[in-house]
Amino acid sequence: MAAWSQNAAVAAPVPARRPRPRPAARPKPRARAARRPGLLGGVVWIVALAALLGGIVTLNVAVLQLNQRLERANDRAVELKAANLALSGELSSAGSAPQVVSIAHRRLGLVPASPDQTAYVDLGAAHRGK
Repeated sequence: MAAWSQNAAVAAPVPARRPRPRPAARPKPRARAARRPGLLGGVVWIVALAALLGGIVTLNVAVLQLNQRLERANDRAVELKAANLALSGELSSAGSAPQVVSIAHRRLGLVPASPDQTAYVDLGAAHRGK
């Protein structure tokens, strides 16, 4: 049998939980008319990168053409220097005194003057520069 005891503890009533207030409902964004933001942005990036890479390729082709033209110009400069060197050697040998005397004798019939036929003209001190 159950006995009632004075010392028995009485359970305190549990306070009822208050429900949390719900945040105000956010208005739903309007749906955009058939727009795919990821697709459009991707296409723009692809076109931009393609244009950038096309520009880089064009620049490299232009630099390659300039290098080829520069190489041809350098080759031509080397050829011209060699030709100038050959011509200067030919000119120096053609301008030597024995060569000139030989050509004058063969083509024009000239002969060198003998030392007894050589005369010198003295212009005097007036013309020498004081």
